[in-house]
Amino acid sequence: MRLSPQHIRAIRDVVRHECGPDARVRLFGSRLDDTRRGGDVDVLVELEQPVERPAVLSARLSARLSRRLDGRSVDVVLSAPNLPRSAVHRMAEQQGQLL
Repeated sequence: MRLSPQHIRAIRDVVRHECGPDARVRLFGSRLDDTRRGGDVDVLVELEQPVERPAVLSARLSARLSRRLDGRSVDVVLSAPNLPRSAVHRMAEQQGQLL
């Protein structure tokens, strides 16, 4: 089930408010597939600057996004110069939709 245009705007607004205007956000995972139902909202937040407290930022984004998305569970993956990369980062960058 895809997200509504209002939910997409909400995601962009929250990420820009929390991370600044240069932050990019990609939606990835089951929300890109109309044949799949439910599931978490998965977002990759790409930042140009190092993140001082990534766990705090990720948790804050997840909570604020969940509130704006009618209580849906939101998984946030951060990408920044000082953070290690994993297979999830590569998959989100390759298959994710830039919002």
